[in-house]
Amino acid sequence: MIRILAINPGSTSTKFAVYFERECVLNKTIRHSLEQLIHYKNVEDQFEFRKGLIIDALVEEKIDVDSIKYIIGRGGLTYPLESGVYRVNNLMLEDLQQGVMGHHASNLGPMLADYIALQIPGAKAFMADPVVTDELQDIARFSGHPMLERRSIFHALNQKATARIHAKKVGRNYRDLNLIVAHLGGGISVGAHKGGRVIDVNNALDGEGCFSPERSGTLPAGQLIDLCFSGKLERDQVRRMVLGEGGYVAYLGTNDAREVENRAKAGDEKARIIQETLFYQLSKMIGEMAVVLEGNVDGILLTGGLAYSKDLVEYVQKRTAFIADIFVYPGEDELDALAMNALLAAQGEVEVKEYQGRK
Repeated sequence: MIRILAINPGSTSTKFAVYFERECVLNKTIRHSLEQLIHYKNVEDQFEFRKGLIIDALVEEKIDVDSIKYIIGRGGLTYPLESGVYRVNNLMLEDLQQGVMGHHASNLGPMLADYIALQIPGAKAFMADPVVTDELQDIARFSGHPMLERRSIFHALNQKATARIHAKKVGRNYRDLNLIVAHLGGGISVGAHKGGRVIDVNNALDGEGCFSPERSGTLPAGQLIDLCFSGKLERDQVRRMVLGEGGYVAYLGTNDAREVENRAKAGDEKARIIQETLFYQLSKMIGEMAVVLEGNVDGILLTGGLAYSKDLVEYVQKRTAFIADIFVYPGEDELDALAMNALLAAQGEVEVKEYQGRK
């Protein structure tokens, strides 16, 4: 029986699960307080701390660690690469440690997988569908100025997993479908999937596209330039404004979409209009991706935590029903998606790729 350990490090938590093939036998989330993390200069420095927590928890849960032969971590900010399962190699680890594309908790995923695999005879370490998955068609890379190229950084793991689940549900091959997939969480990404590739998508890490519970979305360029040179805010303050303190946080003081929805229903007019604006901007993004697919869309898939909202689904359906049918896959299970990728690799059903670094 193939035994898998999947690891998903987040900014304030470390999630991991043990699978016996498709059966999850342990699923654990360890939360990290600000007091625990504030002493680390960057997220990669948290490696020793998080490694110890995972190993201690596996021992405490009486998991036979030596029986686990496949360890897969959530992919981090390596240099851009195509979708797929990748063997963790030294070049990948070096690039993640250096933060070549930025510092993010997901950088720890392959690092943790590699360390644990080295402790187990015969074990292998992988990552799959990292956030820097880049399958953009050439025309989607141009921004409007040669100094600034559009980047593909999005919720690739969940988008790809949802697309494959949907394809199986409708009895089709993912590669034969044209899909618009919207990941709706603290950040929002909307991708155009064609031929099994995401040929256009917004850069969710930098907050492009519609605003979300925590991100400002695409802002008026002229006003943003003026603000940056006004002397009112430092660089880090502007970045926080865009990435962690935008959207619902900026307008309403919370990143909890359920709280916003409840306030709107209770008669809070500001909460109502801000919530509707998010829905409106999301619908526009879906329309943009329909253009990318030349109107040939087999389905619009809504996934992530915000997809639980009946109000959001009904609004988006009203605005986009002329494009294609909507299918809702609420929530996200990145650990399950990771484990599935590891299982396919273990069974030889997908090619295990080698990370080549900068191309």
